[in-house]
Amino acid sequence: MKKKVAVIGAGPAGITAAYQLAKQGYEPQVFEAEDNVGGMAKSFKLWDQIVDLGPHRFFSNERRINALWLEVVGKDFSMVNRLTRIFYKGKFFFYPLKPFNALSRLGIFEAFLCGLSYCVALLSSKGDHRTFESWVTKRFGARLYKIFFKTYSEKLWGIPCTELDSDFASQRIKNLSLFGAIWNALTQGRGNKHKTLIDQFAYPHGGSGTVYVKMKDAIEECGGKVHLSTPVQKVITDGKVVQGLILDNGETLTFDHVISTMPLTRLVKNLDKPPVAVAQSLEKLQFRNTVLVYLEVAGTQLFPDNWLYIHSGDIMTGRITNFRNWTSDLCAGSENTILCLEYWCNKPDQMWADSEEQLIELAKVDLEKTGLTRRAPIKRGHVVKIPSSYPVYKVGYKEHLKVVTDYIDQFSGLTPIGRYGSFKYNNQDHSILMGILAAENIASDKNHNLWNINTDDGYQEEATITETGLTNSMEPAGASH
Repeated sequence: MKKKVAVIGAGPAGITAAYQLAKQGYEPQVFEAEDNVGGMAKSFKLWDQIVDLGPHRFFSNERRINALWLEVVGKDFSMVNRLTRIFYKGKFFFYPLKPFNALSRLGIFEAFLCGLSYCVALLSSKGDHRTFESWVTKRFGARLYKIFFKTYSEKLWGIPCTELDSDFASQRIKNLSLFGAIWNALTQGRGNKHKTLIDQFAYPHGGSGTVYVKMKDAIEECGGKVHLSTPVQKVITDGKVVQGLILDNGETLTFDHVISTMPLTRLVKNLDKPPVAVAQSLEKLQFRNTVLVYLEVAGTQLFPDNWLYIHSGDIMTGRITNFRNWTSDLCAGSENTILCLEYWCNKPDQMWADSEEQLIELAKVDLEKTGLTRRAPIKRGHVVKIPSSYPVYKVGYKEHLKVVTDYIDQFSGLTPIGRYGSFKYNNQDHSILMGILAAENIASDKNHNLWNINTDDGYQEEATITETGLTNSMEPAGASH
């Protein structure tokens, strides 16, 4: 008899695990609190168009991830040319870096000072580089760090960069340095496999969430079930052995194994009597909330970027997505453009309590400051609030996380995965890989250490997605020049 498996959450990690198990004869039961699947990568209809929860490009060098993605999506995708820029003090800077653009925008004197600052950083051996500020400064110099990294990162995390762990940089920027970015520009990206610099990515027709809707359909065709609008209260254990779930409505269900993508802190707090040391460490692990404000703006040619990073300190939003510039099917022939302005806050912050009307007005003011829309009429707005969306990598978090994960590892039949479940700042590909490996641990008695996903630069076997399908990669993932 195959194990009865429950999956908490239908985001990329959870739904992938269930999909993989369903293909192998299991009948997984997925419990999702929201009314649709996809988690933070879901798509939904808004004003007769389709939008995502901010920009969700998909890119991986890992053959297993890409093969699975193509298996689900088939040919229903397009390759999107990436254009992203940084908005700083009223000027736009291409990202990835284009040297002549940066020079002309910064000015010769400032560019000289940035170069000098970079040289000083290369020669300096001071600091242990445990913080985001010291890590980035070492690779880009102090002046470029302040221009292109500091303000945006502090908006996102809500703490000074001197208190932000370097893990955020090492996981997202990885081996990239100023020299690597310049080399990429001079060689026009030839041979580049660094995710930060990739200038084209695969995007499914109908939005990023289409992938996970198709997985849901496949799960149910195989005999499994995805229960929407069905939040889970807690995981039931007997000693250190998982017995099942209690749903929010009080219903108790029995399972042999539970895969959890709920926030790790909530999962552990709801287990029976975690030790004092574990409870204390849980209090040190924090999540950041996201507020998304969608504005429908008249016109179709507002600006050409897929999304913009807003580094100006006088503008509160940190990122603006333009869904007009992804795939044409999202717009459904509309004469209007939907923009998404992202904000981040903590639950005690006033922004989290602000009304939809207040947040829409804030977004309108921010958009006006950028000058992007050239005073085009804003027709209406919509707000989405996402709790616990970003695990905060505060300096020292790893020690507290280790206490919690050591405790979780004592339980038989419990597998936490995903951005929320593992307290890792995952991309879609990281979460998909977690789902694949979690399913292998259950179905094939593998012993993959899922806590290590998103900590190593390399992959086992490499390939990338192109218009024609999978193409072999010749360079190590994350390599930069």
